[in-house]
Amino acid sequence: MACTLEKFIHSLDPRALPRVLQIQSGIYFQGSIYEMFGNECCLSTGEVIKVIGFKINKLIASICENNEVSRFSAKVELPLNFPGLYKVVADKTPYGSVEEITKKVSIGPTRFGHPCFYSPEDIKLANLTIKHGEQITFNSVEEVNGTMAVNCGVVRNSQSHSFTLPLSQEGKFYECEDDQIYTLKEIAEWKIPKCRNRIVKLSNTLHTWDSSNPLPENFDGCLILTPVYEVQAVMKFRKDIVHILSDLDVEVKDITDCYDISSFLQPLSLEDVFERTSKEFPMVAEIMEGPSGSQKPYNLLHTGKEIVIYKKYQATRVLASEIRSDSPKRHFLIPLSYKGKFKRRPREFPTAYDLEIARSEKEQLHVVATKAFDSPHKELFSVSVGDQFLVQQCQTSEVLYEGRKKVIDVLACEQILSDAYKKVLLPMYMEGGFVEVIHDKKQYQLSEICKEFRLPFNVKVSVRDLSVEEDVLAAVPGLQFEEEITDSYLLISSTNIPVESWEIPVYRLNMSVHLLSKDVQTVVPPATKTTVEEISEEQYYMVRRYENQTLHPPPRPPKKPTLAPKPVFAVPKHGVSDVLHAPENVCVDTTKKLCSSQAAGVSELQVSCQNDLLHDENKKDTTGKATLVDTSVIKGLTNQGLGKCEVEEEEEEEHNYDYVDENIIENIRKVFQDATVRNKHALSEGRRDI
Repeated sequence: MACTLEKFIHSLDPRALPRVLQIQSGIYFQGSIYEMFGNECCLSTGEVIKVIGFKINKLIASICENNEVSRFSAKVELPLNFPGLYKVVADKTPYGSVEEITKKVSIGPTRFGHPCFYSPEDIKLANLTIKHGEQITFNSVEEVNGTMAVNCGVVRNSQSHSFTLPLSQEGKFYECEDDQIYTLKEIAEWKIPKCRNRIVKLSNTLHTWDSSNPLPENFDGCLILTPVYEVQAVMKFRKDIVHILSDLDVEVKDITDCYDISSFLQPLSLEDVFERTSKEFPMVAEIMEGPSGSQKPYNLLHTGKEIVIYKKYQATRVLASEIRSDSPKRHFLIPLSYKGKFKRRPREFPTAYDLEIARSEKEQLHVVATKAFDSPHKELFSVSVGDQFLVQQCQTSEVLYEGRKKVIDVLACEQILSDAYKKVLLPMYMEGGFVEVIHDKKQYQLSEICKEFRLPFNVKVSVRDLSVEEDVLAAVPGLQFEEEITDSYLLISSTNIPVESWEIPVYRLNMSVHLLSKDVQTVVPPATKTTVEEISEEQYYMVRRYENQTLHPPPRPPKKPTLAPKPVFAVPKHGVSDVLHAPENVCVDTTKKLCSSQAAGVSELQVSCQNDLLHDENKKDTTGKATLVDTSVIKGLTNQGLGKCEVEEEEEEEHNYDYVDENIIENIRKVFQDATVRNKHALSEGRRDI
């Protein structure tokens, strides 16, 4: 039975792909125009296409009144990147079964893919009764004891209870109200059910209104969104993948069951190729759809080009992020074969707990305090801005807590004084601020850093990689090596001139090929070229999430004891601004990390330093300990304030950093104390006025 392409795609279950369609009623443009804006616009009656995928391309929006399209509303077209944040309005039409929900609603591993429903009637299970109106979270779909079911959860008295609902479970299921806000792209990917429209309410505009905005000025109402899909298809006598918009005015008929689907070219994604057995390599393939990008080798992988795929394998990369205060940061995957050299840059530590994680047996960690801390226990040390410490080890100590002795975790350090060293104990829960003092001027290869130091690790390129035309890392003022990851790659070369072979990532390159029945001339690949890969913010989070799924969460930092009315010392905001700009502006850019659900809530080491505080090697006394750095270690931290994270330009070849007169530390402390006194005085005056 024929239906419009739009109706067919709206009702199509992605799990049923591929599907073979015959055009029952075609569409033609005058002249010989077959493609507009990259999308096919002419399809002949009787033509056969194989649909291999589809995704939402844009949204048609209408102003909504009382859950219906307004009579006075014109339809407007909204791209997926249209600015604004939106709240999803719960659909008032119920679903008739769990199976219907799984077919029409996106359920997946991310937080967007956990829709919530409720039933107006109790649902009695073997070990649990779900009460009417109780919110049920749908987490995943899987096979349980040979039956397809949905893993669900309910929360009662702050405790989560898990259970499964079979797809055959019938009854009315209503969508729950959603208090989250989303971008249009997120709504398109996760929140528009199949065969249904979606009503959203504009929550927050991200830019001021102008005449190009298709929505009315000061609009804050609801919109009805209808998706327009982009269909990826293969045509009978073409070697490329065509893109067709679902609102193209054609009628189609599904003839999959009576057509030889193997007569079409079989497009393979890189993931499909990677899943082939190792015995099937090497193989010759022709590119049906190439990736975008001007960097080698992506600029060589154009549609129609023949390539040799020699093998599949796992390779190690170092995940690195640009050190900067503002976002977005740039992210890179660096191969261990990178031939440039690096010099160390100081790390920044927000807590004493981070110092314990970062310390190593190889060298003593030397830090300077950038934030004051007043200890609530007389047995523990109170920190002032500019204090310097050599970090020793974690241990326990007895403190007097509400009149009783209590054992807590502490960090043993040595405070560096002008002519001596003083043993001190810092509470592990201490929320302070520390910047590392670098004494090491050696230049390191990437492989050396991974072998000798614990990541994360801050560096700057001191000698660029001369084996490549353009080293993208050389222009970055500072990098933080976050972790080593293992990723999947294919080794390829051109069939015409196999002078060099390239590694291409399997899961980040949008490319389709079809295999050719040709023999490979040379089984041994030519010299392999590896490149530094710059990845997007989204790819960065995906890489970190997949890499950390199998890791055990690190221990949580100790909690601060809840003391009676005595308040913990809080640095006066204005007082610190005279010295260090303000605590809020300290450029500790805590590294975001998407973890798997098992690792949710994990506390990770979050360090990043934005000021170049490299120092000359300190002279060492007879005991071999570092002498006091003239604490203008806070050089970049005090001059323009820590908030200014873009450091002064460094010379490419010569890195010579002078020390500042040691009296500056005393000046810093004096200004800090004077500012504190002024604030306390102003506060007391204000209270008198009241």
